[in-house]
Amino acid sequence: MQKEEIIARYKKVVSPVLGHYNDLVIKGAKGSYLFGIDGKNYLDFSCGIAVTSLGHCHPKIVSAVKKQLSNLEHICIGVAYYEKYIELAEKLSAITSDGLDMCFFCQDGSGAIEAAIKLAKYATKKQGIISFTGSFHGRTFAAMSVTNSKEKYKKGYEPLMANVFEAQYPYCYRCVDDAGQKCDPDNCSKHCIKAVEDIIAKEGKDKIAAVIIEPVLGEGGYAPPPAFYLKRLKSVCEQNGILLIFDEVQTGFGRTGKMFAHEHFGVVPDIMCMAKGIANGLPLGGIIAKREVMEKWSVSAHGGTFGGNPVSCAAALASIEIMQKKGFLNKVERMGTYIMRKLDSMGSKYKCIGDVRGLGLMIGVEFIKENGDPDPETTSKVVKECLNNGLLLISCGSHDQVIRFIPPLNVKKSDVDHALKIFEDAVCKM
Repeated sequence: MQKEEIIARYKKVVSPVLGHYNDLVIKGAKGSYLFGIDGKNYLDFSCGIAVTSLGHCHPKIVSAVKKQLSNLEHICIGVAYYEKYIELAEKLSAITSDGLDMCFFCQDGSGAIEAAIKLAKYATKKQGIISFTGSFHGRTFAAMSVTNSKEKYKKGYEPLMANVFEAQYPYCYRCVDDAGQKCDPDNCSKHCIKAVEDIIAKEGKDKIAAVIIEPVLGEGGYAPPPAFYLKRLKSVCEQNGILLIFDEVQTGFGRTGKMFAHEHFGVVPDIMCMAKGIANGLPLGGIIAKREVMEKWSVSAHGGTFGGNPVSCAAALASIEIMQKKGFLNKVERMGTYIMRKLDSMGSKYKCIGDVRGLGLMIGVEFIKENGDPDPETTSKVVKECLNNGLLLISCGSHDQVIRFIPPLNVKKSDVDHALKIFEDAVCKM
């Protein structure tokens, strides 16, 4: 069957609401590669948007899933206790730190954000939520309400959740102060912290339940904050009796070279959201919070039918076991450093590359016009040229001006070198 025929069938029966990065049609996948219906193999440096962090069809995860399927496929945790749910919660409590020790599981990242916001409001008896420019937290109602990366995500759904306030994320490459001047990282951080403090001062600390932030900005541009920013933000929250929520949906489970991105910054949130790479492709999300916060959530104040499905939990446990092997995360950090060095070298040669940044294997390359403005046109052309030559990359950023490198955490160096050559050849043509 031809690609055009499959896409035509799709359009007849599937809602047009779903967006597509390209018209690639695949028939399968293994490791770092997708197998196209066109007979070509494609290096997958998208990982299903940071989901298949250990590559496609990892044998140990497949084995764990098959074993669980033969024993228990599903029974809602509200109907009967089962060990895999508890085992995963115990594992997550063991690998997080400083009192993050009680879990709630759902199906995806948006569900995790919804749960975190509901918990924060319920526990504090306050309504306000501070989120950040460029943030992406999901497509469901509360998650969409605290999302600011693109206005199109909210258009047509107003009025949104009330009492949401937007502060400036410390996106240092494009951060400007009140006078419109570009900040250096030190001033950027101070300016962005002041934005949070100003909201609290204006609205009153008795109104703000929580601050929600991505430890590394995801869909908004793959931008890590200055090293000290999150510590200052945590201090502001503590001083004002406000809960700090970290959205680690995209940054968690080894993506940045640590099990969780907040470990780079020495800051532990009150509530942490998890999904994407947690189960290497099976639907699972969740939150983990400090006991004193979680125990304020009364019985039946929240719930769900499929959250913590035993098969997904089995996949998650197998994934974590692989990531915890000695030296695994160190290799992720080293590979990330290698890729960043190669991309930085390209940045010095090609004027269309404005910035290269990231942590571990969560790397963004920002494309700019001659005047420094975002350049989504060049970004799109590079992505298409790479796909034509067997490399799948996807974009992000408020203008889709950033190409993100999200390879499997266990990607081979030979595949990285091949991908970098395809990428540079594409950039060279611009």
